Amino acid sequence: MENKAHALAAGAFVLGVLALIVGLVVWFTRDDAVRNLYQLTTREAVSGLQPQAAVRYRGIAVGKVTSIDFDPKIKGNVRVRISVDQRVPLTTSTYAALSYQGVTGLAFIALDDKGGSQVALVPNNDDPPTIPFKSSAFAQMQDRGEAILAQVELVTQRANQLMGDDNQKRIADALENIAQATASANRLTQQLDQTVRTRVNPVLAALPPLAEHTKDTLASLKKASSDVSRTANNLNATVGRLNAPDGAISRLGEGAKSLTQAVDTFNGGTLPRVNRVVEDTSRTVRRLGRVAEGLNDNPQSLLYGNGGTSAGPGEPGFTAPAGSAERP
Repeated sequence: MENKAHALAAGAFVLGVLALIVGLVVWFTRDDAVRNLYQLTTREAVSGLQPQAAVRYRGIAVGKVTSIDFDPKIKGNVRVRISVDQRVPLTTSTYAALSYQGVTGLAFIALDDKGGSQVALVPNNDDPPTIPFKSSAFAQMQDRGEAILAQVELVTQRANQLMGDDNQKRIADALENIAQATASANRLTQQLDQTVRTRVNPVLAALPPLAEHTKDTLASLKKASSDVSRTANNLNATVGRLNAPDGAISRLGEGAKSLTQAVDTFNGGTLPRVNRVVEDTSRTVRRLGRVAEGLNDNPQSLLYGNGGTSAGPGEPGFTAPAGSAERP
């Protein structure tokens, strides 16, 4: 009897402990939050997503995944139903994406909203509203994987063409040309260095004396400029005095005007008289010339007068001169 009593007591204790554990589990895992049903539909794979997976709104746990099946309305799409706390401010611009936890790699539904709409999403548990599902970064990488692989293959082909035998020979020739150009550049640098030492440095050494001479020349030019300036000022003063109302130019103009008037008077009155006197004098001189010629030919006419005119050759009474008769 005592063994049976101990067995019953042990069994009752075990059952009590189990009941306590179940009660604690129920107590700690109970959820009094009121949730609304929503659904997601997508053609992408939802690998790693399981029922009861977490639903997070901007990193905050707000619900769970209730079911995962095929969408009866859109063939080929996967339908995911989620329950979300009614306190979450879902709007018509809210969208969902598949995300993964960093360490465990477990998938969960991430909800977000860019603020494009302020209209609240009305819940309906009988016909849950659909939240748009956007591709995750991993899904986008999968979609672009083929294009990336094609680009990688193209780059590989071009690299193979670039590293072909012909191109390698061209590269080797180019490197040889570069080496020759470098050697030529070194020689040119040496020649330039020698030219600088032999020609440029003496010129640079001669620059300070030249600068001193230039400075003296500039001083001389400055002095000459000052002298020219003073001369110009004096010349301006002289021109001003000459151009004054009673100046030399004004008086010279008046003298020229008076001279012009005198010339006009001389040309108009005196000159004609002088011309007449000159003509009379010329006639008188011509007459005196003829008288002198007559006296030269017949001086006795001054005493006896002119007399008759001698007969000429062939006229009666002509007598040839004595000198003429003796000639043969």
